[in-house]
Amino acid sequence: MPKVVIVTGYEQGPADRLKAAIAQSYPLTEVEICAVSELNSGAIALSGAIVCPLTLDVPSNLVFPGQNLFRFCANVLAARDRVAQELQVPVGDGNFWLPVVLTAKGPLYAEAIAGESDKLSGELTYSQPLHLSDVWRQQLYELACRLLVDLLNAPPATYLMQFGFVGDRIFFDRLLPFPAAPAIASVGVQVPDLFVCHWHCLTNQPIYDLEITSLCL
Repeated sequence: MPKVVIVTGYEQGPADRLKAAIAQSYPLTEVEICAVSELNSGAIALSGAIVCPLTLDVPSNLVFPGQNLFRFCANVLAARDRVAQELQVPVGDGNFWLPVVLTAKGPLYAEAIAGESDKLSGELTYSQPLHLSDVWRQQLYELACRLLVDLLNAPPATYLMQFGFVGDRIFFDRLLPFPAAPAIASVGVQVPDLFVCHWHCLTNQPIYDLEITSLCL
């Protein structure tokens, strides 16, 4: 297995979780976590490495699978405009996430994640599962499939589709093409967790099902 370089922004937690997920499958693989600034300085050798960005703030000259999709996700306003125009879906600021594990054989939909501000620190905390009605689920799954498969032709990865509610409809906020901070809620709750899923997608390993542990139901 080649060296793996995880490119991270200001959130260290997701990078640590992805590194742990890689170690489960390939314990002898060299994994390096680096900041975007280290890439820009040329301090990190990328030749032959598997590059796993966990930030949208990547250099324009960084070559990795899905780089065009990252550009779509990074421009939130343009992404919202395109979704509103081409998918006829309302858009706005949301505080919920639908994890979509997009395998080579198609999408697997995980239980939704909710974000809530801590009353003392004001920081967002995340919880999974968010229990939704079958009607909400159907709307979410349809939107995610149309977005990832039909509109974007997205490569295999774990995606977080951020959304909210308006009346009796779902609205789209943005798309994250990697397991960001909300995905940490899946660790110890979902099997396999979203970081393991992301690594399996990137390396074409099969994922057959996503389950919530009985203690969390």
